[in-house]
Amino acid sequence: MSDSTTSTPSPWKQTIIASMTSYIDAGSIVAGAAGLALWEKYLGLESWQTGLLTMCSSNAIGAAIGALIGGVLCDKFGRKFVYTYDLLVYMFGMLFIVFGFSTPQMSINLGYIFFLFGYLTIGLAVGADVVASWTLIAEQAPAENRARHCGSAQVFWAIGPAVVLLMQSALSFFLGEENALLGNRIVFGHLIVVAFVVWLLRLGMPESDNWKKAKEQEAALIASGKVKRLGMINLLSPTNLKTVLFLCGVYVVWNLAAGTMGMLLPYIYQNVGGISNSLSCALTVILFVASAISTLTIFMALGDRISRRLIYCVIGLLFVIAWGLFLLPGEVYAKYQFTVPVLGAVPLVFVLISILMGINNGSGQQAFYQLWCNELFPSHYRASAQGFTFFMARITVGLWTAAVPVIMGENGENFATAAAIMVGFALFSMLVGTIFAPNTSGKTLEQIEEERYGK
Repeated sequence: MSDSTTSTPSPWKQTIIASMTSYIDAGSIVAGAAGLALWEKYLGLESWQTGLLTMCSSNAIGAAIGALIGGVLCDKFGRKFVYTYDLLVYMFGMLFIVFGFSTPQMSINLGYIFFLFGYLTIGLAVGADVVASWTLIAEQAPAENRARHCGSAQVFWAIGPAVVLLMQSALSFFLGEENALLGNRIVFGHLIVVAFVVWLLRLGMPESDNWKKAKEQEAALIASGKVKRLGMINLLSPTNLKTVLFLCGVYVVWNLAAGTMGMLLPYIYQNVGGISNSLSCALTVILFVASAISTLTIFMALGDRISRRLIYCVIGLLFVIAWGLFLLPGEVYAKYQFTVPVLGAVPLVFVLISILMGINNGSGQQAFYQLWCNELFPSHYRASAQGFTFFMARITVGLWTAAVPVIMGENGENFATAAAIMVGFALFSMLVGTIFAPNTSGKTLEQIEEERYGK
């Protein structure tokens, strides 16, 4: 269906449809984390096999490679090309998870191979889709409300995990713990349904006007002999290299701590505080609810109206404080707590940590990275630049989260060392973004490009 035969959706409708990518991405990460132990037992996996699964998932290497490839495809063939077809790949990979089976009678664990293939396929699709969708949101948003539109993706990034965790808990309760794996299959299955609905809605989405104009300009420049080609090679120019280093300082370093939070926070709560699995999941739900509320009331409400540098500094500091609270003496957890029926004793410190991390997750480094990455690069290779920096973030966090349990120790006895390192990551990221925050608020992408690169 061509753009000419369909009415153009409003900017907000385009933003919401594109933002659903974040629901699917974050939902697949948390669904995998929630069911990993169940699949490990069902498929009879060894520790290295489980580790390979997490490395290939949509939280790490799978998404990293997908973002790198997807960014290049976005700039070459258009945003619409990628976000039209990548969800088909996503749904295909999901089928291997939903209908995965054990093969204990075979010498080769075929069930694990299928599951690993599904994980990797989902990761590739998610990485490409995030780049295409985040780029499209920024390009189609009005200049005076760009932060408000970009923040929508962060809202869905929080809603996805919250829904998945609540679904997994409810299904485990109603189906019984012995059928918890079936519940996890259903959770993954609901992501297929959501992806299918979003894919149908995307068929009526137009191509980015910004990208089409950039391709026309690029063709004219190449025809006149002024440039040979525009692409990722341009990231090596002095202006772009500084921007890449800035964004890595903001997002890649922050993501080392945030990725640990996303993948291991329930594990940390259980090992450090000695609380139950259900309680640790409940605290994680609090984090994502706080994240959604934070995005709506801080980043989306204020990001186009007051100093972004100020917002970034304050919200970044909250993340430093949150990890710093883990350095308190262990007796503090036991002294200040309250009891919740069924769940048990809840340390107040853990509630505060979840809220602070949630506020940062919604209005901190990731929200500003999404915004700045699209503002600071030209349309010709905007998606490629975002794909590269996203690639760096997911690769490094994949390697780092594999090392964190080793640093913590078998029983969490060295967790203070790991927490202190996280404080360092959070502090460094906060300082980089605060010191070098660009002044782009209210400007069109064309204005920003002209200021940075000239006409």
